[in-house]
Amino acid sequence: MALLEVKNLKKSFEATQVLKDISFSMDKGDVVSIIGSSGSGKTTLLRCLNFLEQPDQGTISVNGELLFGGGESKKVSETEIRRKRLHFGLVFQSFNLFPQYTALQNVCLAPSLAAKEEGDFRSKEAEIRKNALTLLDQMGLSDRVNNYPHQLSGGQCQRVAIARAMAMHPDILCFDEPTSALDPELTGEVLKVIRSLANRHTTMIIVTHEMAFARDVADYVVFMDQGRILEQGRPEDVIDNPKEERTRQFLAGYR
Repeated sequence: MALLEVKNLKKSFEATQVLKDISFSMDKGDVVSIIGSSGSGKTTLLRCLNFLEQPDQGTISVNGELLFGGGESKKVSETEIRRKRLHFGLVFQSFNLFPQYTALQNVCLAPSLAAKEEGDFRSKEAEIRKNALTLLDQMGLSDRVNNYPHQLSGGQCQRVAIARAMAMHPDILCFDEPTSALDPELTGEVLKVIRSLANRHTTMIIVTHEMAFARDVADYVVFMDQGRILEQGRPEDVIDNPKEERTRQFLAGYR
């Protein structure tokens, strides 16, 4: 059974159809890179998977559990949406850290709120803090835990954001162009962290314009164009030997 299965996903904003029959699947430990030009629907796909947007049609299943589709009501409670989001952790382009909180507080926030909602924050507080410190150490930020975002570089902020996304132990970690807001010098440190996660078989979906990185790290590459998946397969097939002319045109700009 696939860890994630997406079938015939559609999403429109007013008259503009942004996702058109998107279908793909991935297994636990897979790394999927999604490539394509701006406006091809990549970010909208991630937002639908993370329930920041609701698809119009199609199905999303994780570990055989149907999270969206199957004739469910359009109205889903906020509690139910939060439960579904726990399957995914999203790292945004521009970090989206809370400026009034330290690195440690940013990473602790979501699990602390979840524990408070369940009524057992006091019993879990020490565990939440310990887990956050471990994650920040894995990101190479053990000496920055008490720094606020304005005291960190862009690369450090993005590494805090990665730790924050991992704090809820999601099934799938999603990255939306994680280096697009960084200068070239800082891009490498973030890609190094993502590569280390891939080496630990962390299940990830990475929207990226870093073609060499996608080829080296991904098990599977999806090329999107105008809201459709135009080509998908192994990196050496899609990136090195694309079948579609549109894929070749897109990749030519990176060579």
